[in-house]
Amino acid sequence: MLTEAQIAVVRDSLPAVGAAIDEITPIFYRRLFEAHPDLERDLFNRGNQAVGAQQRSLAASIAMYASAVIDGELSARSMLERVANKHASLGVAPAQYPVVHEHLFAAIAQVLGDAVTPAVAEAWSALYWQLADELITLEKGLYSAAGVCPETVWRTLVVDERRQETPHTVAFVLADPSGDALPGFLPGQYISIAVGLPDGARQIRQYSLSGAGEGRWRIGVRRDGEVSSHLHEYAFEGARLQASPPFGDIVLDSDPATPLVLASAGIGITPVLGMLHHLAEEGGARRVIVAHADRTRATHAHRAELNELVGRIPGAALHTWYDALPDGYPLGEAESRGRIDLSGLPIPPDAHAYLCGPLPFMTGAAAQLEDAGVPRERVWFEAFTPTV
Repeated sequence: MLTEAQIAVVRDSLPAVGAAIDEITPIFYRRLFEAHPDLERDLFNRGNQAVGAQQRSLAASIAMYASAVIDGELSARSMLERVANKHASLGVAPAQYPVVHEHLFAAIAQVLGDAVTPAVAEAWSALYWQLADELITLEKGLYSAAGVCPETVWRTLVVDERRQETPHTVAFVLADPSGDALPGFLPGQYISIAVGLPDGARQIRQYSLSGAGEGRWRIGVRRDGEVSSHLHEYAFEGARLQASPPFGDIVLDSDPATPLVLASAGIGITPVLGMLHHLAEEGGARRVIVAHADRTRATHAHRAELNELVGRIPGAALHTWYDALPDGYPLGEAESRGRIDLSGLPIPPDAHAYLCGPLPFMTGAAAQLEDAGVPRERVWFEAFTPTV
């Protein structure tokens, strides 16, 4: 734990570090990858690195954690749980934290120069190791619960079924090659898939579990980016894939008395399907509002399945918006033209809301839920954006 003196130094130096963090993080990643090119090739998302998304995420996480420590708040807890689950799905090991420390603090010293006094270096190093220790502890618990360790995260699965849901979306049902049942998962969780690319790189992406049952897992993959495009091109029935156990901290609230809002857009439908399968199998009359946004019916993956699942849940209602339908196009029951609009739905203020889709969609939906009286702490986001 940081001492009061170290917290004071972090507080005093945070404006300078914060002002330079966008300069520090690119230097950090450049130094890290020059010393360890295998990390860029085989662990980090190359696409996020190329557009600077990973750098912005690291900068925001450092600032958030430092602010939480200074204020003595627990506001960083959800961020830590999100990062720990992502790390566990990648097989991150404790031995990698000293490597990050070395290159991060070299980047800080390079940018801030003489401003990094011994006291500043000591305080920020203590902050880093407090953050690292919390993450390592969380990750150890996640590995233990999954029955794996960083070295044994990856298992070989076979593509048991492949179904073209839309012109750009494929559903893959994955199974154990031996026929053994795969472990269960909590509604809302995801797995990582690692693929070998033609240039020799091993890249990893996360995909929400949308169901399957019978000891199998199903994921939905939209053709977008090098890993998803690789799966579209090469992953057919019988193909072998490397997968992690299920992880993820955004899981369905288990209280049957709590109303739910499940809002999605595009391929964001996949975790919602996993939740709806769970609710349909669980039974009961839980109140569930399902809202989905898509371009057209042709781009709406799992459209028939979504309708069927909602019909199996007595307290559920489905509302769908299509923003690319021409004027005069006939609409079905509970279908609307245009952008998703939650403001006209009977949303109870005590609902728990789960959002998954592009960031602009989730930002807009969260604002509409806030206007409906749902407090921010009852709104959960799932976006596969970079983490530290």
